[in-house]
Amino acid sequence: MEPKKNPKANVGRNSSLYFAIGLALMLFLTNFAINFKTYDKASVDIGMVSMEEELVEEIPLTQQLATPPPPPPPPAAPEVIEIVEDEVEVEETVIESTESNQEQKIVKVEAVKVAPAIEEDVEVPFAVIENVPVFPGCEGGDNNAKRNCMAQKISDFVNKKFNTELASELGLSGRQRINVIFKIDKNGDVTGIRARAPHPGLEKEAARVIGMLPKMQPGKQRGKAVTVPYSLPIVFQVQD
Repeated sequence: MEPKKNPKANVGRNSSLYFAIGLALMLFLTNFAINFKTYDKASVDIGMVSMEEELVEEIPLTQQLATPPPPPPPPAAPEVIEIVEDEVEVEETVIESTESNQEQKIVKVEAVKVAPAIEEDVEVPFAVIENVPVFPGCEGGDNNAKRNCMAQKISDFVNKKFNTELASELGLSGRQRINVIFKIDKNGDVTGIRARAPHPGLEKEAARVIGMLPKMQPGKQRGKAVTVPYSLPIVFQVQD
């Protein structure tokens, strides 16, 4: 079998030239591919105004009120006033009284008796009253002296009359305190006695002693007798 290729042909004779041409071509294509740029097609606003959509302005509907025309002017007075004589006689109508002819009776009213005014029971605290109640034996001195004398007299009276042995009989021990409140009314009498103690028996004994206080001269405010409340603490020690 004979070879198709000429054995005398030198294949590698122009290989260097072909290699250089191929290398140059590849470098050209590579450079072109690297530097190739593409641009996006974007819409460009050229500042033109679109008049396709027209602005529609809403006009409010208004209703005009019909104003009535002004009243016509009064008719002008005639220049000449004619005086018409009144020839028609007018009969006067007599109105008779409808009241009876009976004689009026005079009713005598007796004198009205006015009930006496009820005086209010005014209470003035013992600390601010102008004239304090006066305990028997405390008539001398000023208002402060009478106040101190009254407090001392009432304290001595209670210490003398109060049964301190009652606390032991009730089974109580130690220090006992009884708060007593009463009033000296506008007549000088002791009223409204209220006592508060650890035992009802002590309350009853305190009310009994305060009820034995003598009649006093009532306290006065602006020259008028008034009721004066008074508070008295009773303190004693139960002997074991």
